[in-house]
Amino acid sequence: MATVTAAMVKELRERTGAGMMDCKKALAETNGDMGKAADYLREKGIAKAAKKSGRIAAEGAVAAYVSADGKIASMAEINCETDFTANNENFRELVKIVTETVAKANPADLDALNEVKVGDKKIGELVTEATATIGEKISVRRFIRYETKGKLISYIHMGGKIGVLVEMSGGSDELGKDVALQIAAMNPLAVDRARVDAAELEHEKEILRKQALEEGKPEKIVERMVEGRINKFYKEVCLIEQEFVKSAPDDKKAVKDILGDVKVLNFTRYQLGEGIEKKQSDFAAEVAAQLK
Repeated sequence: MATVTAAMVKELRERTGAGMMDCKKALAETNGDMGKAADYLREKGIAKAAKKSGRIAAEGAVAAYVSADGKIASMAEINCETDFTANNENFRELVKIVTETVAKANPADLDALNEVKVGDKKIGELVTEATATIGEKISVRRFIRYETKGKLISYIHMGGKIGVLVEMSGGSDELGKDVALQIAAMNPLAVDRARVDAAELEHEKEILRKQALEEGKPEKIVERMVEGRINKFYKEVCLIEQEFVKSAPDDKKAVKDILGDVKVLNFTRYQLGEGIEKKQSDFAAEVAAQLK
């Protein structure tokens, strides 16, 4: 049996919104497995859907680049250890160089990106030099590149905490910005129902089935209930079915209503540090150790 710590309970509460004792019980029942504990709470009808990205953060920045003709765009996440460094001028310059290089060189993966030369130095060398100069570990975590005959829009929120790239069939810059803002705010999983990951969909259906059974519903009507509830799930996770965040209170619209004939072809949303476990430190203990 895994030991359930206060930190684990806190994390589960943040992910699910469930009460402290419910979180503690869920972790105990699932041997400390955070993902299974979140599912357990949902199956019992105690928690809302756990956010896929979690609540754990790391420092650094997400940045985007769009070419002058608007046909090529890139986005990258570069990590460092502290928020102080994330605002360092040298770090920000490195972020800019990396993001533009992704767009212009079109590397296949991170290894290929590290081999691309900017001037007389490779990207990998620039990252190593920045690590030595700044005094923190710096790494390029991920990137994406789009090339289109349509329209590309980028949006960076809170100075690099969230980044969005959107590829559309056309439309105005204003429409593109509205769509990018929607994605940043509401974090959809896919453009439409056809593109929802099959495993993700089946996982959701299984949770909904268990919820219905926990509510005491007869098995013969559970499947009908699941289908009804899965439609609600689609409206939450499919971009074009989501309620448009800028809708007037008395005139609610779905994203597809504002798109008209314009199609969203692809999108990528990066949230800084999602999925990275940030080291927890005791500042007082660190200071005391340095004074010894």
